[in-house]
Amino acid sequence: MIALASDHAGFALKENIKLSLIEWGYEFADYGTTGTESCDYPEVAAPAVRSITCGECDKGIFICGTGIGMSIAANKVRGIRAALCTNCFMAEMTRLHNDANVLALGGRVTGSGLALKIVDAFLNTEFEGGRHTRRVTMLETMDSLP
Repeated sequence: MIALASDHAGFALKENIKLSLIEWGYEFADYGTTGTESCDYPEVAAPAVRSITCGECDKGIFICGTGIGMSIAANKVRGIRAALCTNCFMAEMTRLHNDANVLALGGRVTGSGLALKIVDAFLNTEFEGGRHTRRVTMLETMDSLP
């Protein structure tokens, strides 16, 4: 199950992604927002992030105007590895090497066609493991830094 979240600036792209997820056979939970009225991205990200940390969802796709705010908000939560990706190579690498569980996208900076390719790369690339497992474990220990 995929957690979807967007603020007002990412709403249109989120709706496009939802249509493709349905077509591709993915299940998802939409944590909002439900329109283009201004809202605060941390409030939208919070329940979507919780759905991942509690195991209800496996991965997330979070969208705001640039993707920066959503990635910062998501990465505040222990166990989340959110990556802002602007191309398919970044999406593949963040899954292969970082085992990222949240993809952040910018609705105002990434066109729908490219965004769908990035989503596809993110969802269809598995974590490589090996030497990267040690590094992901190091990232997890950083969650408890003061």
